Amino acid sequence: MKIIDLSVTISEEIKEPLPTKIVYEDHKEGAKKMGGKLFEGIAGDVFIDGNGPAGEFLTVTSHCGTHVDAPYHYFPTSEGKPSRTIDEMPLDWFFHDGVVLDFTDKPDGYMFEPEDLIEKLAAINYTLKPFDIVLIRCDADKRLHDPDFVKIHVGASAKATHWLIDQGIKVMGTDGWGWDIPLHIQAADYRANPRPGIIWQAHYVGIEKEYCQIEKMANLDQLPPFGFKVACFPAKIKAASAGWTRAVAIID
Repeated sequence: MKIIDLSVTISEEIKEPLPTKIVYEDHKEGAKKMGGKLFEGIAGDVFIDGNGPAGEFLTVTSHCGTHVDAPYHYFPTSEGKPSRTIDEMPLDWFFHDGVVLDFTDKPDGYMFEPEDLIEKLAAINYTLKPFDIVLIRCDADKRLHDPDFVKIHVGASAKATHWLIDQGIKVMGTDGWGWDIPLHIQAADYRANPRPGIIWQAHYVGIEKEYCQIEKMANLDQLPPFGFKVACFPAKIKAASAGWTRAVAIID
């Protein structure tokens, strides 16, 4: 069995609008600060060589790093009912056969449609089945620390997202910053011709049809087109719109 990491590292170096802050405390600091708190006032000098417990304090959004968006992220309701939060999602959605569709031949910001998906599936001679986890590769993870990281991925149209769900797909992912096309392209299109259905069009599909998406994945270039399992269980955060995941591919 071979396991391939499909997750980015949560760090302050990722260039995105909602940055992560990590405060590191080494073993010496841990001995000073944690001795009294964790061991009922015992002085730090009782630790071996003055080395206590190291730790980190993180200030993050649930959408940092590789994460799974819950239906609640998209809208208050889904399919006419209150949208489910990440802690309410069925775990069996997040361990299934995976399929990689390679969009590295498309330019930054390209919006793919159902016809693109059909073409890519035909190219690898694969027919989707319900609960497959479909992963969109554009290699944006290779530019994770670039200032333009949020601007370079391909993105789904509303029609493409509908089409995937209609094939029985519940979880879909991307190695880009987001599932939709980059935000600056959406904004420019709307400013040029204000109209409904431009801003966040793929996300808003969740109003009509329940699904989850994984954003900021990595290493999709290391996978075959199919023939592997994806495990992407989200962190169980109470009433949250998303949860971090250590997504992996498992190849027998």
